[in-house]
Amino acid sequence: MKRLTTLLAALTALLLCTGLHAQPLRIGVTPGAIADSIETAAQEARKRGLDVKVIEFTEWTGPNTALAAGDLDANYFQHLPFLENAVKDRAYKFVAVAPGLLPNQGLFSLKVRRFQDLKEGARVAVANDPANQGRGLLLLERAGLIQLREGSGARATLNDIVVNPRKLNFVEVEGPQLVRALEDVDLAQGVTSHYVAAGKADIADKHGLLYTGPEDVRYAIHFVARQDKASDPRLLQFIQIYQTSTAVRERIRASYAHNEKFYSLPWLARPL
Repeated sequence: MKRLTTLLAALTALLLCTGLHAQPLRIGVTPGAIADSIETAAQEARKRGLDVKVIEFTEWTGPNTALAAGDLDANYFQHLPFLENAVKDRAYKFVAVAPGLLPNQGLFSLKVRRFQDLKEGARVAVANDPANQGRGLLLLERAGLIQLREGSGARATLNDIVVNPRKLNFVEVEGPQLVRALEDVDLAQGVTSHYVAAGKADIADKHGLLYTGPEDVRYAIHFVARQDKASDPRLLQFIQIYQTSTAVRERIRASYAHNEKFYSLPWLARPL
């Protein structure tokens, strides 16, 4: 936060002199807690003279396409592994400017209350996309259920499992569908926001065996901009508003069923 505050102080005069505030800051988001928290921050920003236009996308390709085309000044919908894959596939000239909301990941079960109660050959559902499967496997390793190949880290796939003492059978499922898969398997990886969106926050609360926390900052939703616009003073000011606003924190908490196990605010644990 100190670096961000310093940059803001240095750029305030530029804002006043050039009239950049007259141009709205355009931020692309996806629906749900992400869009709601950004709109709350935008309302506060407008009170401070910073006009913000929030543009909502219903899928995960448009925000990056629009950013690359210059139709957005920043987007706020992706974590770092997703961003890295997008940059690799599309050669985008993007940079992550600052972390934001972190939807916690969890391991959930309707059949056992402790990992040691999982039987040999138990069925475990994990995300089928590379950006999220590694996150789930790391959590399974942390639970003591598997061991991954050294160095595989967040990029781990099922092929990187080198020790599986319970002979767990893994089922790959699309991320948002992991909530529904819970009834058909013994254990499932899942993002808490998907449970809340599905109206199953109580299940996530009662049947969560292990959750990630702020140390999982790579999976926080990040403010992303083009490399040549990463120091846009409007964006830096908006990020400061987002990260310090009480109203934003209250909106995030409400979006996660008022359950602080479901999300993290990593900038508080690791200030910029």
